[in-house]
Amino acid sequence: MTAPEQAPPRASTAPDGDAATGAPAPAADADGDHSYEIGSPVPADGVDMWRLAVEARTLDANSRYAYVLWCRDFARTSVIARRDDGRAVGYVTGYLRPENGALLIWQVCVDPVARGAGLAGRMLDAVWDQAGAERMETTITPDNASSIRLFTKFAERHDMTIEREDLFGPDLLGDEHEPENLYLIGPIAADKGGNT
Repeated sequence: MTAPEQAPPRASTAPDGDAATGAPAPAADADGDHSYEIGSPVPADGVDMWRLAVEARTLDANSRYAYVLWCRDFARTSVIARRDDGRAVGYVTGYLRPENGALLIWQVCVDPVARGAGLAGRMLDAVWDQAGAERMETTITPDNASSIRLFTKFAERHDMTIEREDLFGPDLLGDEHEPENLYLIGPIAADKGGNT
């Protein structure tokens, strides 16, 4: 397990900041927590990841066993976020694709209590830093505007390009599942031109 890092709190636009310096007060989550510890998961964290996925009701939740196994086998390419009180409030799961070494982000989950504090972006940055990949991929359904925005902002922060391609449609996923579009983030333009 890599040493967890303390994610800096997001600056608030609230008027009640530091009167001496003029700095804004840090934003807190819905329960008043200002900071999160983000680090690589261990197998026991899979239980919290499974709980968060089920409670989210927006993700394709996998079995509890799948999350425990994921935390054992893909800890270097995944992160979990905990509040100061130890409560798990988010995670990102990913793996390195054997074909091209890209970091594929499988799921991003943030507990409603921690939304609005920039945690999803901080977790993406943390998993990107620890994975050591040169490019990122993810799949997003067309109706998921918040995920599209999250990954677009990630690409902007890291001065990378982002492209979208059709990946899986109803012929593979069934009519009850939205199509999945592939988002490619990284030095894509140079790769397509045959340059390295």
